[in-house]
Amino acid sequence: QVQLVESGGGLVQAGGSLRLSCAASGRTFSGYAMGWFRQAPGKEREFVAAISWNGGSTYYADSVKGRFTISRDNAKNTVYLQMNSLKTEDTAVYYCAEDSRLRRRVISPNAYEYDLWGQGTQVTVSS
Repeated sequence: QVQLVESGGGLVQAGGSLRLSCAASGRTFSGYAMGWFRQAPGKEREFVAAISWNGGSTYYADSVKGRFTISRDNAKNTVYLQMNSLKTEDTAVYYCAEDSRLRRRVISPNAYEYDLWGQGTQVTVSS
C-alpha cells in the first residue's frame, strides 16, 4: 500500500526547533519531488517547502526562507523538514506530499501537483 507517514511534530516554545520526518513506502520514492505543506486552524493549506527528486533543488515559501530546511535521504525513502527559529505563526498541521509526476523538471509549490499525502503531524509553537 502506498503511503506517507509523518512524525516529529510537537509543542515547542517560540525560537525553538523541530525536525519533521516523512517516511514513504509503496512507490519509487527516489523518482519524485517531495513537498511540505501546512494548514492552520481556519486557514487554507499552504505551501512550505519542496525538494526535487534528486535533492538538487529546493524551493521555500517566503515565510520560512532562512529558517526551514528541506532535505531527503533516498536510501531511507525519507524526507525531512528542519524547522529553526520557530514562531507562533508556524503553528499548524504539517503534511508531506509526493509529486504526481516522475522526475518533474521544475519543482512545484502547487498542492494540486501532488497526489500522495500523509496524515499530517501537529506543530504547536507557544509564545
